[in-house]
Amino acid sequence: MKRLRVLIIDDSAVIRRAFTEILNQDPDIEVMGTAADPYIAASKIAEEVPDVITLDVEMPRMDGLTFLRKLMSQHPIPVVVISSLTAHATESAILAMEYGAVSVLKKPDTYISLQADIAHYIIDAVKSAGKAKLRRKSAADTREKAIRVKRPYSESMAQTTDKVIAVGASTGGTEAILEFLRAMPLDTYGIVIVQHMPEVFTRSFADRLNNICDITVKEAAHGDTVIRGRALIAPGNKHMELKRSGARYYVELNDHEPVNRHRPSVDVLFRSTAKYAGKNSIGIIMTGMGADGAAGLLEMKQAGAETVAQNEESCVVFGMPKEAIKLGAANKTLALERIADYVSRIK
Repeated sequence: MKRLRVLIIDDSAVIRRAFTEILNQDPDIEVMGTAADPYIAASKIAEEVPDVITLDVEMPRMDGLTFLRKLMSQHPIPVVVISSLTAHATESAILAMEYGAVSVLKKPDTYISLQADIAHYIIDAVKSAGKAKLRRKSAADTREKAIRVKRPYSESMAQTTDKVIAVGASTGGTEAILEFLRAMPLDTYGIVIVQHMPEVFTRSFADRLNNICDITVKEAAHGDTVIRGRALIAPGNKHMELKRSGARYYVELNDHEPVNRHRPSVDVLFRSTAKYAGKNSIGIIMTGMGADGAAGLLEMKQAGAETVAQNEESCVVFGMPKEAIKLGAANKTLALERIADYVSRIK
């Protein structure tokens, strides 16, 4: 079986060496080369096209965003962005996913933490990217969206939702969630979302969605009420569970062990939604590698919820939805562009 050939682009020699050592440990991956900046990378790509690229955001001579936009408009290649946690780099990493990057990882502070903490995440991200279906991004696809002006929001004035929409996604999910939320009406049922993403990045992701979508989007805080017209996104490295007190739905965050190697886990969210909302919930599983969320979606269906899986044609990676469909967990299998309309019609 052909190994995935990976090009590493990072201005740090330590990072390039560490990523090479980590990725070459996996028998399904081969590092074909490294580059200290996008100009060197471009010359290497001209000689041999990699299957996957790992890309730093902040680099000399040309930043990662500029390189990514050029790459995706001319010759799309799956890209995993690995970014530091400076404010600018974090914002740029989220924007990179809108420009076509498959996923984003947090760059570790030290070589030791790299080896100990995130080696398997890097390998998993590269393998997920290797399965991704990409399309060429035009200038229109990547242009800045108009910032929405939201009505002042007061938690004390909020009415609880009568239904809850629970969404789970992984690889390719940032764009899928954006498309879904942009199509949802202002009075939509309350939405709770798990997107596999490292801590810190989820806040920037939520803030960016809030600036683009008509509904309110925020990174969830412990105890947040689930209300109409608002989507709560689970913070990176925190499980999010739905709870109920009387007529009020709210979320709880915790640091319990990862489930399916993920924290937050889609299964954790879906199982709690099945338990506390049951037939008053709608479950949606979107693009992503692996099986996280499949068993939880089945529990939602068994509890009487309406359940939807994104179809293969519109997925970047048809892993999580495929596993849910195999379990018989999805009542409907729909193209991404049809999900918001379908869900909006459920009474």
